Amino acid sequence: MRSGVQFAGIFLSANLFCLLKLCLGEDPYVYFDWRVSYITASPLGVQQQVIAINGQFPGPILNVTTNWNVLVNVKNDLDEPLLLTWSGVQQRKNSWQDGVSGTNCPIPAGWNWTYEFQVKDQIGSFLYFPSLNFQRAAGGFGGITINNRVIIPLPFTTPDGDITLLIGDWYTKSHKELRKELEAGNDFGVPDGVLFNGLGPYRYDESLVPENIAYLTVNVEPGKTYRLRVSNVGISTSLNFRIQNHNLVLAETEGSYTMQQDYTDMDIHVGQSYSFLVTMDQNASSDYYIVASPRFVNSSAWAKATGVAVLHYSNSQGPASGPLPDPPNEFDPSYSMNQARSIRWNVTASAARPNPQGSFKYGQITVTDVFVIVNSPAELINGKWRTTLNGISYFTPSTPLKLAQQYNVPGIYKVDFPNRPMNRPAKIDTSLINGTYKGFVEIIFQNNGTTVQSYHLDGYAFFVVGMDYGIWTENSRATYNKWDGVARCTTHVFPGAWTAILVSLDNAGIWNLRAENLDSWYLGQEIYMTVVNPEIDKSEVPLPDNIIYCGALSSLQKDQSQRFDFSSAHQVSHVGRIELVALLMTVLQIVMRTKT
Repeated sequence: MRSGVQFAGIFLSANLFCLLKLCLGEDPYVYFDWRVSYITASPLGVQQQVIAINGQFPGPILNVTTNWNVLVNVKNDLDEPLLLTWSGVQQRKNSWQDGVSGTNCPIPAGWNWTYEFQVKDQIGSFLYFPSLNFQRAAGGFGGITINNRVIIPLPFTTPDGDITLLIGDWYTKSHKELRKELEAGNDFGVPDGVLFNGLGPYRYDESLVPENIAYLTVNVEPGKTYRLRVSNVGISTSLNFRIQNHNLVLAETEGSYTMQQDYTDMDIHVGQSYSFLVTMDQNASSDYYIVASPRFVNSSAWAKATGVAVLHYSNSQGPASGPLPDPPNEFDPSYSMNQARSIRWNVTASAARPNPQGSFKYGQITVTDVFVIVNSPAELINGKWRTTLNGISYFTPSTPLKLAQQYNVPGIYKVDFPNRPMNRPAKIDTSLINGTYKGFVEIIFQNNGTTVQSYHLDGYAFFVVGMDYGIWTENSRATYNKWDGVARCTTHVFPGAWTAILVSLDNAGIWNLRAENLDSWYLGQEIYMTVVNPEIDKSEVPLPDNIIYCGALSSLQKDQSQRFDFSSAHQVSHVGRIELVALLMTVLQIVMRTKT
């Protein structure tokens, strides 16, 4: 009997020690249980199937704080495989959680999988979405807010409210129909609309907006200042964001606090996120329009594809009416270019931020590798419509690259992506960039197409140091901003132009570099970069216990017999930590007395 008590005491002591360590630590755990499924919705007045999370479209905001550990148990109730990617979360030394085809086997229909990652040394506004099979065109997306730790001050007065706005182009065709259109070489044409948080436009014009469309109303109090986090979650359309009669003070973009400059509007390209401080300083004679309208289009047919929400003061004297606030001149290509160049990093802000090679002075670091990456629009390769980067259209193997690397599976990929376009026919291949660990890399994106393209790099924040129209040359470096170029994870390239970034490869793993424009991405505009630490690094996260196997490693996979539900799990936070520690110490003392 005594040995049983001793065993129980040891067991309880070990578990209490783990809980005690968790409570005393500075990095709490938060748990989420998400069911991803189809629901029926009518954002533009036409019933269609959309992807929801826990019945919500868009999905819930993932609201966490710097260094928190996040566990998201995802149940796939779709009729096809699923992965969620956490766009902008750097997954420090943990590309196992990145949620893209090169790092993870898809979650089969009917299965669940738990993501576990830390938002290490990050703040800011980001987004998540499904990364496979064009599913983002049907929803499944949501905002990510990473707050400063309490001890780290904001570089501005604490806002009176925090509001997330997800804007994006939208089609009433299903994502399955849209991807068939792409595969057949067809253009999507003008979107059916632009949504605000999954809702259609306010009826500002009876000839353009049908009746009975549900629209978004943002309720505010006069005289207060709000932080608006705005992300473009659409398929391929750049959008101009503006609020009637209100000034936008840019405060942050994708994890970097910016110099607080005033804008009347902001071009937000696919996959990009911005934070604005907006003060409610108008007389509220009526409600005000919030507008997201397509950019870089000149057809009158695009007028129907304008997203309109309503800003409603509590003392408003009537509904919004009259014409929408004017967009920028579509025939002035310099407007958006100069606006993008004007965004500057706040180099004095106190917050988690990139610190390449121990120096915030990125412009003084020696570049170790240069890649000039040139895109090409869709063309027929081996009878299939494909897009390319440096003449290579990415082929997705059935075995994820990260798993193949872990198990030394031969023949899955090659590490031979060219650092410049080669004079050879375009091809479909699985070719990776060989990134030098702790190297400092210059990447130039050259856009030879006719539309704005956005590019995103997982695992890192990079410095946007230059952009211009024309062809990049070695002399273009003379125009680089080597002091306060903003650090972010998604940049854009204007048609017939280039954009240059610098990135410190201090995060070991396999990382996805992709076009955020879904049509370009789906047809092959993506690459993976392998960054291997040549030394044994015990801090690099090992293969997860719950890994899903597929492809050449399918035989290692066991059937999933049950799903784990966090919905009733205890969440330890800073609140009440002292009381919980005291309780644990009391229980531990009782256990020790029992043992003696």
